Amino acid sequence: MSKQVLFIQGGGNGGYGADAKLVASLQKALGKAYELHYPQVQTDEAAPDFGWLKQISAAIGQLNGTIILVAHSLGASLLLKYLAENEVQKKVAGIFLLATPFWGGSEQWIQGLKLQEGFAEKLPENSRIFFYHCRDDGEVPFDQLAAYRHKLPAATFREMESCGHQFGNDLSLVANNIKVL
Repeated sequence: MSKQVLFIQGGGNGGYGADAKLVASLQKALGKAYELHYPQVQTDEAAPDFGWLKQISAAIGQLNGTIILVAHSLGASLLLKYLAENEVQKKVAGIFLLATPFWGGSEQWIQGLKLQEGFAEKLPENSRIFFYHCRDDGEVPFDQLAAYRHKLPAATFREMESCGHQFGNDLSLVANNIKVL
């Protein structure tokens, strides 16, 4: 049986299409021993979390056995929020978060995206957590990685110099980290 990987896309217009290149790169690097699931997440502007948490829950619910979770940008921050606020009934072998925004501020639209205080203690136990961020990311400032490093010091952090917000459409490093789980 192949290992199950769920990839949650980034946000914005065209986010699903843009991240399809990341998914293709990851699948190619992982090979046939891994089955990638890439559901399209629909945004509901009226919902505080844009309706993503419910869709993430449904996507996780469709997987079997031990799972691996990968997410990009807005999807990464909302996957982390979902995992911290909900009990996942499946074993999560690894959580791989790419260009993850750390939401702060008092604007009303941000409140449904922010992590709760103490979120780190509520994440699935025995799951390895990896963060990846490029220094030249033009969408999510690189310094937001420091907030996660402070809150989750046991996580693994991978910093790249020049691959932009889309990681140059090359997730071979992520694939290599997944393979050693």
